[in-house]
Amino acid sequence: MVDIRIPIGLMFSILGVLITIFGVFTASDSEMYQKSLGVNVNIIMGIIMLIFGLSMLFFARRKKK
Repeated sequence: MVDIRIPIGLMFSILGVLITIFGVFTASDSEMYQKSLGVNVNIIMGIIMLIFGLSMLFFARRKKK
């Protein structure tokens, strides 16, 4: 039986890394972040998605043992 946490964890981990990298490369573009009051939302959400994806993978791996 396939554990749904594995593909969900992979998807969120990959997207989290990509969004975080995008946020790091566009951090100097102040015009882009004017709508969010100067907060780099890409870095914050990317890290949150990465943590969620890694926790899903952790719990899926923990169950196998």
